[in-house]
Amino acid sequence: MTTTMRVIRQEVLGGPEVLRETEVPRPEPGISQVLVRVHAAGVNPTDWGHRAFPIFLGPPPFTLGWDVSGVVEATGFGVTLFQPGDEVFGMLPYPHGVGSHAEYVTAPTRAFARKPENVDHVQAAALPLAALTAWQALNDTARLEAGQRVLIHAAAGGVGHLAVQIARARGAYVIGTASAKNHDLVRGLGADEMIDYQATDFAAAVSDVDVVLDTVGGDYPARSLRTIRAGGQLISLLPFPPEVAEEAARLGVRAQVMLVEHDHGGLSAIADLVTEGKLRPVIAATFPLSDSAKAHELGEKRHVAGKLVLTMDVPQ
Repeated sequence: MTTTMRVIRQEVLGGPEVLRETEVPRPEPGISQVLVRVHAAGVNPTDWGHRAFPIFLGPPPFTLGWDVSGVVEATGFGVTLFQPGDEVFGMLPYPHGVGSHAEYVTAPTRAFARKPENVDHVQAAALPLAALTAWQALNDTARLEAGQRVLIHAAAGGVGHLAVQIARARGAYVIGTASAKNHDLVRGLGADEMIDYQATDFAAAVSDVDVVLDTVGGDYPARSLRTIRAGGQLISLLPFPPEVAEEAARLGVRAQVMLVEHDHGGLSAIADLVTEGKLRPVIAATFPLSDSAKAHELGEKRHVAGKLVLTMDVPQ
């Protein structure tokens, strides 16, 4: 194996132009870690968020990226789940395990699961962070049950389009908000009802839902409370003001902000859904690692349906 690797690194905060390809020493796996040769790496809104603002990581320099699909190259002491040659996908521990926009990564073994055989590395790399977010929100937090009604905002987005499929697989009635041009896509993924957020006030059109998954923020959490039955839940991926929590308590609604965690069990459940044909990522575009800035530019336009993925110079 080579002793160096290519990475996308930034030395300062700023726009996509601060992302630069450079070469650094290849890492070695530590205790309970695996070294993975990256074949593809997903790009998520949290990547361009951290590129511009020190949300969780602090100031640069750093290499962004949490999503990985690739092949185990080496294992550290005590690893039993995988061996060199295994195809895996996973999410580096969020947020401080960052660094998947590189040719190699090291991470705890249980940040990975075996890649489903019926998808390639590009498709697998699109899944971990977004699918784990949806799974942990709907399965672990909401404990969504068959027959319940769930409202998913930005249902064509990276998290949203996977959440629609996970909710459908759990037997829920799925309502999604998206622009009209993406309605057919989301219906094809399993949504029962679609609302054009540009033309209709979802808070006036929807009522009596059990769970709302909000990936948008802004005034969406407050407006979403009007759609939830007493005893229901609002799960937001972005912070909301104290007034929202106070109003939720008054209405008898459980309102929570959720941050995704690396999760071998969750990834394995996601892999099972993929293998069963119940979950598939929509790939909006792929870019070679050297074009990471272009991926950020496209993602920040905020109207991408599905996921963006970076690829390495290895067979997929």
